[in-house]
Amino acid sequence: MTGAPRSPFWPGVLSPFVSAALGAGTYLVLTRLSSNPDADYVFRLGAVAFVMLLPPAFALHRAFRGYRDGGLRWTGWMAASVAILSLGLVTVPIGGAVRRARQAANLALSGVAAPDFIARDLDGGVHRLSDHRGSVVLINIWATWCPPCRAEMPELDRLARERAEQGFLVYGISTEEEAIQQDFRRDVLSVDYPLLLPGALEDGAMPDIFVETARYPANFLIDREGLLHPAPSTDQPFEVLEAEVDRVLALPAGTP
Repeated sequence: MTGAPRSPFWPGVLSPFVSAALGAGTYLVLTRLSSNPDADYVFRLGAVAFVMLLPPAFALHRAFRGYRDGGLRWTGWMAASVAILSLGLVTVPIGGAVRRARQAANLALSGVAAPDFIARDLDGGVHRLSDHRGSVVLINIWATWCPPCRAEMPELDRLARERAEQGFLVYGISTEEEAIQQDFRRDVLSVDYPLLLPGALEDGAMPDIFVETARYPANFLIDREGLLHPAPSTDQPFEVLEAEVDRVLALPAGTP
């Protein structure tokens, strides 16, 4: 004799919470086990999307069995509705994968003219990127909540000071509110290189390439001709980035 089908209520109601927990746990475990997190992000986010589908799929399967075997009460319909809505959580890792892919493509640009901008820094100074043609510029994309950013910023500050006479400078760009950045600079960490605000003063918004960021920190390296060079991944030791800066500084004028 077949027993009555189990209620889909709790699997459905709990599906968004279980889905979110499984997704976060999977991401953390796979990131910790990864030997190259910057290269396998598509696999990791794909795995996160898959495991996040399991709880709502299980709840919907149980709801379907209940409907087939005798109909659903209102609690069953409610649980099924919640499970269907929780499927939308999968858009989080999928969207993250898309943004990471776009950012990776931007960071890989080579020999392409860096888009110009004019922006204000935290002290009110105005900076136009094209004014530094003839210098090597590193643009660091950072955030106050990002531990790797905090670890990298003092090294960038040192490098900017040590290579200034060779025509090297650093800009930091964060999309956070100005007040948040001011508090961070006052209470947590201060650097000498300009920290730019994302809103431009004259020519529209900051170019998307510098603000569409899914992973922090990120670096863009621009040579004396205003052309982009791929910067080493921030997963690598800082010395690798320093060596690439020195290489670009040593390029003869007109060298791509």
